[in-house]
Amino acid sequence: MTADKPAPLIATPRPTLSVFAAIMIVTGAIVGGGLLTWPSLVAQSAGSVDGMFSAWALGALLAFIGALCYAELATAFPHAGGDYHFLTRAYGKDVSFFFAWARVLVITTGSIALLSLVLGDYLAQWLPLGSHGPSLYAAAVVAILTAVNMAGLRESARTQNILSSLLILGLLLVAAASFAAMRGLPSLPAAGSAMPPLMGGALLFALLALSGWNEAAYLCAEVKGGGRSIVRVLLGSLGLVVAVYGLLVVGLWGALGFDGLAHGSAAAIDAIKPLLGQTGEALVGALVALAALTSINAMMLVAARTQYALGHDWPILRFLGRWNAQRAVPMAAMAVVGLLSLGLVGLASKHRSSLQWLVDFTAPVFWFFLMLTGIALFVLRMRYPHATRPFKVPLYPVLPLVFIGSSAFLLYRSLLFALSHQAIQASVAVVVAGFVAWALLRLARGS
Repeated sequence: MTADKPAPLIATPRPTLSVFAAIMIVTGAIVGGGLLTWPSLVAQSAGSVDGMFSAWALGALLAFIGALCYAELATAFPHAGGDYHFLTRAYGKDVSFFFAWARVLVITTGSIALLSLVLGDYLAQWLPLGSHGPSLYAAAVVAILTAVNMAGLRESARTQNILSSLLILGLLLVAAASFAAMRGLPSLPAAGSAMPPLMGGALLFALLALSGWNEAAYLCAEVKGGGRSIVRVLLGSLGLVVAVYGLLVVGLWGALGFDGLAHGSAAAIDAIKPLLGQTGEALVGALVALAALTSINAMMLVAARTQYALGHDWPILRFLGRWNAQRAVPMAAMAVVGLLSLGLVGLASKHRSSLQWLVDFTAPVFWFFLMLTGIALFVLRMRYPHATRPFKVPLYPVLPLVFIGSSAFLLYRSLLFALSHQAIQASVAVVVAGFVAWALLRLARGS
């Protein structure tokens, strides 16, 4: 009788990312293709200078509070599954499946497809390829970045370091040009004057501009330096984006005045064109394209880790949970992200408005699960009171309750937005389709 051979070791994520590389990935996830539209949207919704700056200040404060809550979750329960893993530990894999379903099928892959088309539109202006040029460029971008990410975490991280660094430098250049175009700062509200009621839309847009910091949770098992490093990643990436946006908003306001910022069709171009001319317009276009490219690469990386975690919980999806130790990549999961994104690019080439509609109006699903993640902090403290927590959110339970409240506000506003456009069926359709998929997986597992 031969002795049993030892079972082969199963590869798992290991700490291979530097803090700087992780910050660059999360920065790319926060700063998306619409980065230069947020200042005007916040200003227009606020209706006044003090309302505008109040919205940005409160939005930044709420984002930092959320990051502190995630810092506790990520250091206590580090896992490549990020939010999915926290939800699974708190509520079970049946609840977390619906989060993964919406995220994998629409939220991340749909955003990747739309941003690829934004980049395709830009490239088609430089080298036209006919009526299908933008779609061809978009498909090429998805294919190339999928290949880069499958080549290994080192390659994708290096790519992100370059893209995010160039993007931040470009935004700082726009801010500097805006400051140079100033003729003195516009007058501020009188000291002690009553603050107007903060418009919900202004705060909503400020929070949306700063959203994406939670993607750091998907890197918490792969950042060097232990649990405290992910705290630096969360706060460092968010702090970097807040600082850049702050300079940009002040620069645009100073160059254009409040009315010019709030009602201009292209505030960044309007602010720097007098100083840089056509070069300024080209710079803004290049920044939008670079932001799209940076965000696509970041979202591919984190989306694959959601699928990786999903593959560990559902036997029929086990192939998604295989980790390539040499490349530090969930290869099958990354390939599926690329294929789904390519499929949505194909769909959007004929019905781009339909895909945009689907991504926009599934926002309530995302914000609902973000709120559940905040509640999970309380659940996990009660369920695992003796778990090691290298970082604890300060002022507990006040700050977690504030985070839950801000997530509920975003859920409420996104529901109002969907209802006002008579499109709540998009969220319902995603949930119903997810329920069907969940039932099929349950049947396949025999339970």
